[in-house]
Amino acid sequence: MNTRTDNYFMQAALELAQKAQEYGEVPVGAIVVQHGVIVGRGYNRPISTADPTAHAEIMAMRDAGGHMANYRLLGCTLYVTLEPCVMCIGAIFHARIQRLVYAAADPKTGACGSVLDLPAETRLNHHLLVDAGIMAPESGTLLRQFFAQRRHAAQRNIHEN
Repeated sequence: MNTRTDNYFMQAALELAQKAQEYGEVPVGAIVVQHGVIVGRGYNRPISTADPTAHAEIMAMRDAGGHMANYRLLGCTLYVTLEPCVMCIGAIFHARIQRLVYAAADPKTGACGSVLDLPAETRLNHHLLVDAGIMAPESGTLLRQFFAQRRHAAQRNIHEN
């Protein structure tokens, strides 16, 4: 793990998370890196695309798969601003991602140690390195602000009606 490199790529993922927020989506961003080059980018888009699978990780891996012309993302690292859910970690396994780096833990749906720890499951056929907490404060702040704004807007709507 190279903290300087991880911070650089996580910053790129955080910028994509901010883009998701601009579109009213939960601010999660992800990038796929191979040999020090970004080959895939994605941010949460399930609301705007009416697609429940359009999580940041899935979007980034779709982009990388297209860029690399392969569904196997061998030798790649996925950077994501929030701990992946069960659906996303399953896709990460199928893509054969080598390393996962995530920022903030997800105590409600996290599948990399918070609720479940699927990468630690030795019975599965793919194993990857997982590094957690890279720029977690920045990601956590972005998520907390987003949900605080949504709660405030909901409260305002209740009082106006």
